Amino acid sequence: MHTTNYYNTFIEIAEDCPVFSGLTPPLKGDLPTIAGMQYEIIAQNPYKFTSDEVIFQIFADRKDLIEAEREPAREMFFSKGQPCLRSSPLGKKYGWGIHFDENGKMAIYARESEAYQQFLDNTQIVKTKAMRSKKAS
Repeated sequence: MHTTNYYNTFIEIAEDCPVFSGLTPPLKGDLPTIAGMQYEIIAQNPYKFTSDEVIFQIFADRKDLIEAEREPAREMFFSKGQPCLRSSPLGKKYGWGIHFDENGKMAIYARESEAYQQFLDNTQIVKTKAMRSKKAS
């Protein structure tokens, strides 16, 4: 089984993130984007879910899986590697850092927030950056 979970880690925004403050991802037409779905789940449930739980929940919801289909689908989903939240538009495009506690549960913090800066200054946690949107030249 593969995992996307992090522990005691802070994912900083990408070096090429175009915004200076955390923005709520917009809808695409009448539908939420994957970034919007990630934002809603994590922002409304700080430190309740792991990355694996959020990523799979969005996959299952988008596929309209019923409860009985979810466990076998989860095993198949994580039988191969999945992109982690370093590739999420939250950190690449919308200005949100993601903190994972020692249990792998996460919360998001806006780039301009005091808490975001405190995570950057904290020497007790691992820091990594969200992936860049464009290749460095």
